[in-house]
Amino acid sequence: MSDNLKSYQDNHIENEDEEIYERSNGKGKELVDFGKKREPLIHNHEVLNTMQSSVKTLLSSLGENPDREGLLKTPLRMSKALLFFTQGYEQSVDEVIGEAIFNENHHEMVVVRDIDIFSLCEHHMVPFHGKCHIGYIPDQKVLGLSKLARVAEIFARRLQVQERLTRQIAQAIQAHLNPMGVAVVIEASHMCMVMRGVQKPGASTVTSSVCGIFEKDSRTRAEFFSLIKSNK
Repeated sequence: MSDNLKSYQDNHIENEDEEIYERSNGKGKELVDFGKKREPLIHNHEVLNTMQSSVKTLLSSLGENPDREGLLKTPLRMSKALLFFTQGYEQSVDEVIGEAIFNENHHEMVVVRDIDIFSLCEHHMVPFHGKCHIGYIPDQKVLGLSKLARVAEIFARRLQVQERLTRQIAQAIQAHLNPMGVAVVIEASHMCMVMRGVQKPGASTVTSSVCGIFEKDSRTRAEFFSLIKSNK
């Protein structure tokens, strides 16, 4: 793990009042929506035709000729690519987890680290990519290990900001597994900082979201940071 994560760990301030909730509906706190946002669209010809028309307009606005040989199939390719990049809208956490929650008398930390994530920045529609580390302490129930990566993938494959992505992953695991605590750290490189703007290729962004015992106990949090940094 880079010096960015060490700096975050050294300067992290405990806040026992921090909520894992994103918004209030006036009747109390409400979890972020973990459900589907759309049905599968990759074979929906009406949607693809609409998207292709928009891409052609975009190409023309850039000063290109969408009818030249190299761009003839670009509108369809780009439309399908965008639908693939955002296919997390077609999945729900309930469907992905399914029946992969098991009763197990285990109360020690479970960590899956170095999960590759790829997402699109919602501000500029350019990629950011990096590693996600997830840890939790079970309370009589454990989740199939591959499902942790799948939960991360659901939210990564949506238009995102890294801060919200980190929080949504933690919230989903907390809400569906009800463990003693959850910790999520993401370290990513953003093309909006590399290809445009400040143009700093070496910059990376580290975000974290902790709840339960990870939030309240600095020793537990320190153990998590130690595990995700070991042998780096």
